[in-house]
Amino acid sequence: MHLDPELIDELALLRRFSMGGPVAMNLQDNPDPAVTAAAGRMFAKGLITESGGGQLTESGRQAIEHMERLLNLLDPPLEPI
Repeated sequence: MHLDPELIDELALLRRFSMGGPVAMNLQDNPDPAVTAAAGRMFAKGLITESGGGQLTESGRQAIEHMERLLNLLDPPLEPI
């Protein structure tokens, strides 16, 4: 699997939707075209409810859970003091 810039943008946006974060996002007024394009792709994939943001779907919540697990695995362990 190749991590192209579009996928990285989608992961970054998914991270903003983290479980402790906002319930919904409105990205239609976002000046960054990469963010609005990522939202459109995430909507097409069924991860969010609207092409301009919206709320996470059940698939979106599952994607966040998987992403968090992966990030925890890749994060280096804390060194003892």
